[in-house]
Amino acid sequence: MTESDIIIVGGGAAGFFSAINIAENNPGLKIIILERGSEVLTKVRISGGGRCNVTHAEFIPNQLSLNYPRGEKELLGPFHTFMTGDTMEWFEKKGISLKIEEDGRIFPESNSSQAIIDCFIKETERLNIEVLKQHPVKSIKKGINNWIVSTEKKSFNSKKLMIATGSNTKIWSLLKNLGHSIVPPVPSLFTFNINDNRIKELPGISTIASVSVLLKNGTTKLKSEGPLLITHWGLSGPAILKLSAWGAVDLFDVNYQFKIKVNWLKSETKETVFEILKELKDRHVKKSLYTNTQLGLPKRLWQNLLMASKIYENQKWAETNHVQLKELASQLTQSIFHVQGKSTFKEEFVTAGGINLKEINFKRYESKIHKGLFFAGEVLNIDAITGGFNFQNAWTGGFIAAKAIATTD
Repeated sequence: MTESDIIIVGGGAAGFFSAINIAENNPGLKIIILERGSEVLTKVRISGGGRCNVTHAEFIPNQLSLNYPRGEKELLGPFHTFMTGDTMEWFEKKGISLKIEEDGRIFPESNSSQAIIDCFIKETERLNIEVLKQHPVKSIKKGINNWIVSTEKKSFNSKKLMIATGSNTKIWSLLKNLGHSIVPPVPSLFTFNINDNRIKELPGISTIASVSVLLKNGTTKLKSEGPLLITHWGLSGPAILKLSAWGAVDLFDVNYQFKIKVNWLKSETKETVFEILKELKDRHVKKSLYTNTQLGLPKRLWQNLLMASKIYENQKWAETNHVQLKELASQLTQSIFHVQGKSTFKEEFVTAGGINLKEINFKRYESKIHKGLFFAGEVLNIDAITGGFNFQNAWTGGFIAAKAIATTD
């Protein structure tokens, strides 16, 4: 039996950040990280296209918390303790220069996730934190004032236990046996699979648009505006990923079979656009619509929407009738697409679901059911939209839990 002060299950972002902060708060503690895989920090490596989107440039707690479909209310207090500015300062002090990009995402200056990985590995070595790979946890038992954690290779006795495993059904099952309730996991960040001639042959084209998810009765409660990216499989980009996060449970319930309405002109109405098209007709009488792209749309998308409106190649503005222009106004502002399935957004695979947030004391990130049991990251029922917010959740939880672990017996 290996003795320690604190066992951290999970060698990812939340686990490493917690371990380093515990050791810095109380250098005398013996800390062991148990990682089930042969590599640590694998999600950090691939996130942000291999650049690691560390956090997001939102510096007001109640604004930052709005990016969490699950966890918005619970994270408000913790963000007053540790949020974006604190994260940036933490990494800068470790020698990692960060930069803010135009869309608010924050990355290492080096444009490489390796900078973050190297920083974490170096810090664990400096602070004598033991990292054990290929140690999948098989059982967790609560003693009177201790925890016994067993892996395939050995057993560990620890005063405190931290779970930072992300979305891990095996660990959730062990926690359920300890009395915690688990909100069933469903995918949170994914792209929409759509087979439609209007967007076929257009992969790589991106434009700003407004997108709504239509419910069976034709109403919508999910709406998003932002960059929309056409892919080989359908639609992606921040506008879609935001909908997938906020609609994670609803879209799971309909087995990812639903309709969306796309307004390629953001907030313009069909009626307004019809009037604009009539003006364009008067202005460009002899020009062909196919070579005369309008309204700031990518040329090939404009041409596909013309085709869908039964406006034919070589047709001139003067030759269009009201029926065609009305249909074009409709395609531009109310394009209906049938979504038939989803594809995982590989850069940031995130799951909604996890430990019920009512069972956590967010002042310490400690279990309300068991003293000495702590959590951080996506093992909790917290998830965010894309853009560095899921990592910020890991840093905030890890920092607060670390302080609680290091300063109490």
